[in-house]
Amino acid sequence: MGSRVQWGILGASAFAERVMGRAIHAARGADLAALATRDAARADAFLAWAPGLRVHVGYEALLADPGIDAVYIPLPNTLHAEWVERALDAGKAVLCEKPVAMSVAEIDRLIAARDRAGRLAAEGFMIVHHPQWQRVRALIADGAIGEVLHVEGAFTIDLRDRANIRNSADLGGGGLRDLGVYPLGAARFALAAEPEIAAATAAWEAGVDAHLSATGSIGGARLSIRTSLRLAPWQEMTFHGTDGLIRLAAPFTPGSYGLAEVEMIRSSRDRAAERFPDAHQYVAQVEAFCACLRGGAPYPVPLEWSRGTQAAIDAILERAGPPPG
Repeated sequence: MGSRVQWGILGASAFAERVMGRAIHAARGADLAALATRDAARADAFLAWAPGLRVHVGYEALLADPGIDAVYIPLPNTLHAEWVERALDAGKAVLCEKPVAMSVAEIDRLIAARDRAGRLAAEGFMIVHHPQWQRVRALIADGAIGEVLHVEGAFTIDLRDRANIRNSADLGGGGLRDLGVYPLGAARFALAAEPEIAAATAAWEAGVDAHLSATGSIGGARLSIRTSLRLAPWQEMTFHGTDGLIRLAAPFTPGSYGLAEVEMIRSSRDRAAERFPDAHQYVAQVEAFCACLRGGAPYPVPLEWSRGTQAAIDAILERAGPPPG
């Protein structure tokens, strides 16, 4: 590997074109070198801003490209584990969209594949690379709000397009896997603790959890999360302690949703906010991945860490029960 990491994208998804492809293109130490698609026409949008991109028709061709060091995978959820393992077996490092797998058992298989290949593989959980979340973690660890006794997270979107893959049970869709991973993972990162799920309820539509809520505990605090694919867009995360409260108004997709801001509330008259207007979490994620590949600090969220979030997802789905029919 040279001084710059050569990246390929496995699948020409809209998110890869609008967000992650451009993040790789902008990241220090990274070059977006190739794209694999089963429909060459879908490469046109990428070529408009990355004209030197090599286009491979078929995913296998990209994995066989000797000029590629790392692969980003934005495929439908049910295909993630298969293609992460295939990319590792081809000698590539892998950054895969969340959820990296559909169960803890699949993640265990990926950990074994990673160790066998000797390559870095990780889930694209970008929020931990954002300074607002690093600040929250530090504040809680320093006791800024006392003992944390309640954690609450919500992430809702209005996704009524039934053709969207997130509305497809066959492709691993649903609000929990697409949205719930964020409040679960955020709580785990901020508190450095693991959740215990006590109860969950879901409203199912065609095998997909359109609405879901779950309760439990984490690190001695009560935990409550809520997701929906059928409500007005909303996201919020709060950590309520004995001496104050920390609130994030745009915890998961700052920029597109709102300003990254960590608000500290100790009373109705004692409020302070720290803002992070210039942070780009997707770019920071790519740069952290590249730094790890070049022998820098350990990657902050390895597959073992992602396994903890998947264990919570598995427990929530078990508590909620299967979809009807």
